[in-house]
Amino acid sequence: MKLMRSHEFLAILRMLLDADPKVREGVADEITDRLSSYAPAQASALATLLAATAVAEKDAAALEAELHAILELASTGHVAVEHISSLEELNRDELLPELREYVEDLLSG
Repeated sequence: MKLMRSHEFLAILRMLLDADPKVREGVADEITDRLSSYAPAQASALATLLAATAVAEKDAAALEAELHAILELASTGHVAVEHISSLEELNRDELLPELREYVEDLLSG
């Protein structure tokens, strides 16, 4: 297993903050494809940034991809509930049922 290099990690972080929701959606999907590449600190940092991004997300497809990426990162064992606690800010009543389930699963640990 080859860990992700710093410049690659920074590129992913930048794409998560892109103004275009298609870019954010695409990079969230890419994150799930590279789960074994992240050092523990990278996985927790990505989950933290994804959670903050999800709270501000207006695009439904990007939001779903972001939440899915968090769920996949959590499966690595390197993401604790405190890393993604900003998801508490989401109004779960406004989420689609499947997205509400993602959030509830994530916050229940």
